[in-house]
Amino acid sequence: MASVKDLRERIRSLKNTQQITKAMKQVAAAKIRRAEMAQKQARPYADTLSEMLRDLMASVGTVDHPFMKTGNASAPQGVILMTADKGLAGAFNSNIIRAGEIYARANPSVTWYTVGIKARNFVRRSGSPDHQTWALNALAKIESAREVARRVTDDFVQGKIAGITLISPKLVSMLSQKPETRALVPITRTDIVGAADAHATPKGAVEFSPSPEAVLSRLLPKYLEFTIFSAMLETDAAFFAAQLVAMNNATDNAGKLIDELTIQMNNARQAAITKELLEIVGGAEALNG
Repeated sequence: MASVKDLRERIRSLKNTQQITKAMKQVAAAKIRRAEMAQKQARPYADTLSEMLRDLMASVGTVDHPFMKTGNASAPQGVILMTADKGLAGAFNSNIIRAGEIYARANPSVTWYTVGIKARNFVRRSGSPDHQTWALNALAKIESAREVARRVTDDFVQGKIAGITLISPKLVSMLSQKPETRALVPITRTDIVGAADAHATPKGAVEFSPSPEAVLSRLLPKYLEFTIFSAMLETDAAFFAAQLVAMNNATDNAGKLIDELTIQMNNARQAAITKELLEIVGGAEALNG
């Protein structure tokens, strides 16, 4: 049985840990509110961009843009793996990395583009050659998203990769964050306008200057940029939600351990007191005898 001193030290250590997890829980709660606010502020732009793309797709027959064409079939698949920069969020990063491993096993060759320090470390540990990587918590996420989009676009147009796939977390709820695998490029008409409107006839009620094809060719790169930017915002929100849950569970578990160790310490102290009393009584009886 552990001594009273050892139990007291363990309780003190657990209380210090509990204070840290409480502070991290409060920080995560504050940051997830900011992350959700950033998502809400970006939503009108995303909705307008999607609406413009749907209108343009309904107005053109064919589009001469690399994103609408099949890539080099002999080239590896380009994968943007997006995780958080930090841990202490339960299985959040591990689940995304596992989704990346599953995708890599299903494809003969993969070229990685990582966003987030945890994703970068995973690719380095896996023995893959040096790759492009970006931090998730950059000062300007939109600039990082543009750099990622520019790099993968150049590689796709030059035939270095066969397509662009994004693996990132999806915030289902505060208690659930699931990895999501999405094929971004090549882009099909169904991806933008939906299955119901994929074969709709052109409306012809709107005039475009320059041509609808030219406008659409300018918007498709913006569509890729903003898709990556939105994924970065959602990754932030999902990470803080996972960290909030993890730190809340850690705080509760530390409290339970403190209660259990306190009971053990009280029992050990009571046993020590009882032992001392028995020794005193035994000594007194020996003297009287």
